Amino acid sequence: MKFTIQQIADVLEGTVEGDPSIELSKLSKIEEGTAGSISFLSNLKYTPYIYTTKASAVIVNNDFKAEQKIEATLIRVEDSYQAFSKLLEYYQMAKMSKTGIQEPCFIHSSATYGDGLYLEAFAYVSENVTIGENAKIFSHTHIGQNVTIGDNCIIHSGAKIMSDTVIGNNVVINSGCVIGADGFGFMPLEDGTYKKVPQTGIVIIEDHVDIGALTTIDRATLGATVIKKGVKLDNQIQIAHNVEIGENTVIAAQTGVAGSAKIGKSCRIGGQVGVAGHISIGDNVGIQAQSGVGKKIRSGENIQGSPAFNYGDWNRSYVYFKNLKSMDSRIAALEKKNS
Repeated sequence: MKFTIQQIADVLEGTVEGDPSIELSKLSKIEEGTAGSISFLSNLKYTPYIYTTKASAVIVNNDFKAEQKIEATLIRVEDSYQAFSKLLEYYQMAKMSKTGIQEPCFIHSSATYGDGLYLEAFAYVSENVTIGENAKIFSHTHIGQNVTIGDNCIIHSGAKIMSDTVIGNNVVINSGCVIGADGFGFMPLEDGTYKKVPQTGIVIIEDHVDIGALTTIDRATLGATVIKKGVKLDNQIQIAHNVEIGENTVIAAQTGVAGSAKIGKSCRIGGQVGVAGHISIGDNVGIQAQSGVGKKIRSGENIQGSPAFNYGDWNRSYVYFKNLKSMDSRIAALEKKNS
């Protein structure tokens, strides 16, 4: 995709200083700019790079004053950081503007889909699937039987959406995700072996959810595993059967949530957190990275540690943790003196 500097300035409602006809085809950091790229200057510590950058265009604030000659064409805007963010969104939308069905693909005759579908080569759509308008489904994606996908969804290469999954509108599922695989359900037998418990439930993903690469969300044993509206999941997260995650909760990479745990809305969960099964976590809870949560957490708490407890108490306790060696030496010296 190529755009002239003037076209980009029009999108950003900015003014051009230099040649507006130059074509741009990529985005770059200001220190790594090359011909045909556009960058931005927001943080003042990067100001020296504007005089040496090879980028063809740089977005700057209206009040920026050059102290040396600048080779790049400038686009002046009210706020260069916000303008570049807007440009990223515009660029992403342009990339996702594809429509049509590439070959080879497989679409079962019973499947239905809305206008604006883009189905990349080697995608598979099974029987009784329903896909909404403007969906973008990329190569090597598997859509299982009876799946429902809403409007404006993006499913990236290699994702597997297993049977009966329900996906809302404006959902992004990144590469390698597995949604709706069997939960980890096994019944111990008297002889020490385990018998598989059938997982007959589904996964429901509500609107405006983002799911990172290689994240797995298991189907419920009965009922549904539910990811509520606005949830953001990072890469490589495991969500077990019958879990419920509340609206607008954000979870960082490598976190594992065990079966039937209930997480409230607007929680912030760091990376590598472990949440035990069958517990509840309230709303607006903050959980620091690498914490182990094994009991009910009330709304509004901030916790850390394994087992996790109040974040403020953890910080105060840490003063003692790190001094235990010296404290032990002092106690030993006192005992020796008094003996």
